[in-house]
Amino acid sequence: MAQHIHGPLYYERMGRTGPVIAFIHPNPMDQSCWIYQMAQLSTWYRCIAIDIPGYGRSPKADAGLTMDDMAQACWEAVDEIAPGEKAVLAGCSVGSSIAPFMFHQRPDKTSALVLCGTGYNPTKEFTKKRIDNYSAEGIGYRWRYTFEDMSAAFRITPMAHFFANMFSERNDSSDAATIIHQFRALAQPYPEGHHERIACPMIILTGSEDGSHPSSFALQARVPNCELKVLPGAGHACQLEQPWLFNRLMIEFLDKHGLFPSAAKPTRGIV
Repeated sequence: MAQHIHGPLYYERMGRTGPVIAFIHPNPMDQSCWIYQMAQLSTWYRCIAIDIPGYGRSPKADAGLTMDDMAQACWEAVDEIAPGEKAVLAGCSVGSSIAPFMFHQRPDKTSALVLCGTGYNPTKEFTKKRIDNYSAEGIGYRWRYTFEDMSAAFRITPMAHFFANMFSERNDSSDAATIIHQFRALAQPYPEGHHERIACPMIILTGSEDGSHPSSFALQARVPNCELKVLPGAGHACQLEQPWLFNRLMIEFLDKHGLFPSAAKPTRGIV
């Protein structure tokens, strides 16, 4: 079992056949931020969306929590539905930080990385702000923090408020202290060669209105053969704002690398 975490992580799954895709959510959301990806991609894949410690319905964690702890716990969730199988790892924000640690733990079991809401940020200055806010406001900080993951245009919509309210309705089973431990783990320096040693196909899907968008190009430059696509007008959680484009780009990437399991291509629609 993963260290510092009080038990197995909670997850939702959709799809009973096909390869595995594991989705790992951003702060301050939970696994349901992948609702649009789960709904479509479960046509071809076994999809698992995981609540990381302190969020949704996953257990708490203790001080000393590390990125490797969270990565191992996510693999343990994958093992419950597909022991010993390979998986595509998809992450947003903290999920995009956990996924490379998962790759390094099991490079032979990682088919590809699909990351969004991410960039190369060696100073990790954002972690102090989040620790300070959760320390001052407790778990209630999640509601207004949710809007920071969205573009200015999207955050004023009823849909944005719907999602912020839905995540906050799970605050009773979430834990601010655990989330603070998580940000302390995030604040640690990148291990030596952390990005340069990624040896599976990887794509960064970045919203043009995301604060981390400029640094996404620096991350791309550090990962061998990494691809990058821009979602114009989308914010940090671009998979939630523009699922039609996010899903299309993700499917095209997987198909390009021989990881789309069906000869029947999805309907392209209008983008």
